[in-house]
Amino acid sequence: MARQQPGSQGRLSLPVERGFPIERINELAEKEGRAKRHYRPIYTMHKWWARRLGCVFRSLCLYSLLDEETDVSVIDRDSNELDLGDFGGGAPMSADRIHELISAVDASNPESLWELYPEDVTIEDKRVLDPFMGGGTSIVEASRFGADVVGNDLNPVAWYVVKKEIEAGTTDVETLDEAFEQVKQEVAIELQSYYVTPCPNDGESDAHDHEHDHDHGHDHDQEQEHDGHLADVMHYLWVKELECVSCGEDVPLFSDYRVAKGRYDHTDEYNVFCPNCERLTYVDDWRSQSTCDHCSHEFVPEDGNVSRGKYSCTSCGQQYGITDAIEELGGYDQRLYAVEYYCSTCDDRGEPRHEIKGYRAPTAFDLKQFNEAKQEWESSPELDAYVPQEPIPEGAITKASSISGNDVFQHGYSEWTDMFNERQLLVLSKLLRAIDTIDDQNAKEYLLLAFSDMLRFNNQMIGYQASRNHLNDLFQTNSFAPQTRPAEANPWGTKYGMGNFQKNWEMVRDGVAYANAPTERYMEAGEILESEPFTTPIGQNVELSRGDMRRLGFENEFDAVITDPPYYDNIIYSEVADYFYVWQKLLLEGKYDGFDQEQTPRVESIVTNPHLGKTTEDFESELHEAFTVIHQALKDDGVLTFTYHHSDSESWGELLASLCDVGFEVTATYPISADVKKFITGEAVSFDIIVVARPIEQSDISPISWPRLKRSIYSTAQDTRRKLAADRDLSRGDIGVMEMGACFHEYSKHHGKVQRDGEIMDAKEVVNEIYGIIQEASQIGTTDVFVDLLAEDTPTYDSVNKLCRGTNAKPEELKQLRLFSTEDGFELGTWQNERRIAYIEDRINAESELTALDKLQYLRRRYEDGKTLQNYIDKWGVDDEVRDLSKRLADATGDEAYRRVLGDRDISSF
Repeated sequence: MARQQPGSQGRLSLPVERGFPIERINELAEKEGRAKRHYRPIYTMHKWWARRLGCVFRSLCLYSLLDEETDVSVIDRDSNELDLGDFGGGAPMSADRIHELISAVDASNPESLWELYPEDVTIEDKRVLDPFMGGGTSIVEASRFGADVVGNDLNPVAWYVVKKEIEAGTTDVETLDEAFEQVKQEVAIELQSYYVTPCPNDGESDAHDHEHDHDHGHDHDQEQEHDGHLADVMHYLWVKELECVSCGEDVPLFSDYRVAKGRYDHTDEYNVFCPNCERLTYVDDWRSQSTCDHCSHEFVPEDGNVSRGKYSCTSCGQQYGITDAIEELGGYDQRLYAVEYYCSTCDDRGEPRHEIKGYRAPTAFDLKQFNEAKQEWESSPELDAYVPQEPIPEGAITKASSISGNDVFQHGYSEWTDMFNERQLLVLSKLLRAIDTIDDQNAKEYLLLAFSDMLRFNNQMIGYQASRNHLNDLFQTNSFAPQTRPAEANPWGTKYGMGNFQKNWEMVRDGVAYANAPTERYMEAGEILESEPFTTPIGQNVELSRGDMRRLGFENEFDAVITDPPYYDNIIYSEVADYFYVWQKLLLEGKYDGFDQEQTPRVESIVTNPHLGKTTEDFESELHEAFTVIHQALKDDGVLTFTYHHSDSESWGELLASLCDVGFEVTATYPISADVKKFITGEAVSFDIIVVARPIEQSDISPISWPRLKRSIYSTAQDTRRKLAADRDLSRGDIGVMEMGACFHEYSKHHGKVQRDGEIMDAKEVVNEIYGIIQEASQIGTTDVFVDLLAEDTPTYDSVNKLCRGTNAKPEELKQLRLFSTEDGFELGTWQNERRIAYIEDRINAESELTALDKLQYLRRRYEDGKTLQNYIDKWGVDDEVRDLSKRLADATGDEAYRRVLGDRDISSF
């Protein structure tokens, strides 16, 4: 029998309102988040920020689009039947069986419908909208169910990326291969010729003692011009250099002298740059006094001459601000200080690995290579058409601000081309010109997609991560961070390395192949399995639009809106997307709307942007407008399902108020894993929150007194917690989030009509009260959270955040109590932790009140040190709280000494 939604005049409830299998989703999300290209290569064709995981949005679609009246078909994994066929090797699945699975979903049994997750499911007559489609996860996943999907985004880069995602399912891979081969034949050898270096295995030569007196041309015969053979360059490592404002000496801007961690025969060493002879040498410890193997110079590689935005001149001792010097000098120079190479010739010969790939000081050959490329660029005005001509726009992340902390203009960047050196501009322009010769427009656009995405790793705004031997991503912090030691990659690419055109093309090709025959990975008996290819390719029945979603104008058309709206100032999408946009428009201007401006849209973006004077209040007002448009677009029995990131009570109050004001009731919330990075800080967040809301008639909103609503909310919180704790394997934090959703639902039915002492309470006030009620209902504090952390295999800072949700504990409180620290990586404050024990000893000395945990950890430490315990036991006493906690600590850690410290009188008796 179909379930009705309480208080909604006969509307069917949806599985997503009744239960959601976050345990199963989290299992998949953890794995997919670490191997996106392996699970869903369509999303690794091009960068988009804060793109949600495919398994999360597939689950949202499954649980949001199905109800007991939906026409659903499941295609047999063996493709023997196309309608309700043999399902999972068992008996044929009937429509009644499918609807039985749908109907069975509730909070205690959310996994009933999960049985359909890995299946090729088709849903009839469902229409889905995502007005903030971003990277397109919702569009792709909804299309895989056969729904009619409409996607929209303001940003032309997002529109273009999603356009290529949905066209991938009908794109012929062989046609793409032919287009790539055409580009390869035209420019590959030439582009590779700019990135070669003398193989050091033919004898050491460096920039100081090896000169070349011949002209070096860029063609496939250039190896003949060098005595010995040439190796491919993976990376050139540069350092910016300033003329000291005091003495005029050149000052290379090294924060330290690391080049890279040792490989192969040198895995326990570091490759470092000697500031005396300017060669590379291995050291055992880059933080300690070391000696150069070449010149015997003694130095500490950790001690560079740059710190906190200032340089220190090694000649005169002058300390001066780097950006101040750049302004006074009118710019800076760059010095090549290291080359990372790979030699295919040595590889073919079977030479040892440490000789095949490694690091070397630059030679005169390398310097001549660059200078010739620079001269060629400066004498090739015809290539200007294939590099951006726009200035870098001033914005929240390009000018110094509380958001970015950087000012690219102060570092000498004013044009987009300033982010590249002359060789990069030469090679990139030649590659883009070759792509432009492709006749097949669709193939050309996929080549452009690969080219655009590789720009993240081919610029002078990225550094080389010495500790991991690879390039950084330009957008690892979702900002522009000028480097004092920029790294130059090989744009076409070699056998090793990342972010080059060949590697990015492989990712695009894999994405297209996947879209033609998508599969699904799923867990079964603890093992990851992969389904047979689905019969429906990605992208059928999809319409895309570009523009301000507040002007969409849909009315009563959609069964579901499944989206990921913007979060305050989390990411200034328009500014970061400009970096791709100015290159993409070189081939797309005049072909598609939106590629005819100098920058992507700013003012219309729904985001807090201090540079434009857009405040938090503006964001909340604009989000309110967005929810109004969404409400208008939904059918009366439709559903809004979205992920949201903010978690403090004030932001939740604003969100709840916006939803309720425009006619929604919140019916559920769930914590869920996600792959997101906070703006600028790069701090990984392990889960976001899913919000489920349904339209509600004004007549269904009834007045209520706060005391009465409070009793209802309190009862709802307790009932929810009791049921979830009994039936599900969930953390307390997970349960707290779902409690919050149940409480929001109670409030939604009375929004704007809750009276307290004769006054109407607003949503913010109610949310604050709900937080308090959930905490009161839980009675879980810092000690409880800490014990839960001890029980985890590999606790992290994210674990702290997750376990604190819905409790009386806060992460900052645990940190203040020294129960964890992040100073040297994440570390729990156990009895073995010196900071934690010092904190307890300080409290003992100050005769401050101790918690049961303080007492037991201190006793455990004294026990370990062989010291007497009795005097402390006599002084503190042993009550039920202490005894109970000693058992919990022993169970959580497996450390039986926690029980023994209370059971014996003296250490000598053990």
